[in-house]
Amino acid sequence: MWQNQTISEFILLGFGDLPKLQIFLFLLFLVIYLLSMAGNLLIIVLVAADRHLHTPMYFFLGNLSFLESCCSSTILPKMLSSLLTGEKSISLKACFTQFFMFACLEGAECYLLAMMSYDRYLAVCKPLHYATLMNGWLSFQLAAVSWVSGLLVSTSLTLTMSWLSFCGSNEIDHFFCDVIPDIRYVSCSDTYFLEWSSFIFSCVFTLPPFVLTVASYVFIILSVLRIPSITGRQKAFSTCSSHLIVVGLYYGALMLVYMLPRSKNLRHVKKVFSLFYTVLTPMVNPLIYSLRNKEVKGAMKKGFKRFIIYMTL
Repeated sequence: MWQNQTISEFILLGFGDLPKLQIFLFLLFLVIYLLSMAGNLLIIVLVAADRHLHTPMYFFLGNLSFLESCCSSTILPKMLSSLLTGEKSISLKACFTQFFMFACLEGAECYLLAMMSYDRYLAVCKPLHYATLMNGWLSFQLAAVSWVSGLLVSTSLTLTMSWLSFCGSNEIDHFFCDVIPDIRYVSCSDTYFLEWSSFIFSCVFTLPPFVLTVASYVFIILSVLRIPSITGRQKAFSTCSSHLIVVGLYYGALMLVYMLPRSKNLRHVKKVFSLFYTVLTPMVNPLIYSLRNKEVKGAMKKGFKRFIIYMTL
């Protein structure tokens, strides 16, 4: 492991093919990063501080916000630094560390989103049995399964990569250290096992959670159709549709990037779609899942009032 490497660092090409847009992209991604961190950290603080939010649904949302804030902090600071300074190099170990963190967080999020949709299915379709079926201990177990699954897939792929020899090109046509799409060009070892492992893990971590999520929302929509109030139906449909759009973009982008054949013609397309699950969803998820929620708004108002009272003492 790590021996006999002729490459000591990689060059992340990022968006270097757009030299005139570097400052604009820096400002854009900086705003996105600040919004993502502010929104997700706010949710974590509210869920931890307000006892009315100590329920399975908000426990999952707190986990999701923690995942998203970690994912943003794993990828965006390095990308922002590269856009601002033009320094695109990253050491071999730093690259593998970034990939390990990314794979762990994204793998965990794939299953966590499915757990959240199952939780909403129970709450809407089986409200009388919800408290029995989804208790605190079960929600903890489901969240733990998501985290352990992400840790296992990231550990497996990173260990497999660490035994390869890197003596080809040291350029990675990406904005973060996702070595797998370019593994054939940067490694002089046989990458067959790693590529198939990556494909299998991608299938396992995207298709079943996506099917479970869609199935859960289908049953939720069928239940919503039975709501007599037109206003209630419209509100429920608005919530479900926004959830489905974000989930569809998230899983769809992952499947497109990791399950389609590796081709130079698709590299730029895949790079753009990678922005959906690494940059955009961490910013959008707090708004879609939490900040529009009445209980979260109530917790924010109470927290703000407490802050004002504390400051005036």
